[in-house]
Amino acid sequence: ARDFGIKRGVLLPVSAPFHSSLMEPAAEAMDEALGQISLQPFRLPLYANVTAAECTDPAAERLLLVEQVTSRVRWRESVLAMKAAGVEHFVELGGKVLGPMVSRTLEDVTVISVVTMADIEALAKEVS
Repeated sequence: ARDFGIKRGVLLPVSAPFHSSLMEPAAEAMDEALGQISLQPFRLPLYANVTAAECTDPAAERLLLVEQVTSRVRWRESVLAMKAAGVEHFVELGGKVLGPMVSRTLEDVTVISVVTMADIEALAKEVS
């Protein structure tokens, strides 16, 4: 990282070479699987990490989901775009990694990490 002028690097424990060309077979399998189902518009816009932009067209969402398997992650840009669009509440499902990253990236937002069944129940009470 230092050779490229990067001040800080963090090793991420991952189980596969996600977001690289080595995942092309997985992208092809995902494309095939998504091609067999009828996609409907999501209730909320999708912010694709491929483009860091909102997408509401099911056909485009399908392509972006497949591209994401082998493309770089524009995570920070995606979060900033969501905030610019007025998103104030972020919910992380299944971990406590991205929630703290959102909190460090954005001010004046609510971030909730949902990991356990108790977390799910607490969130359900909060939003109802």
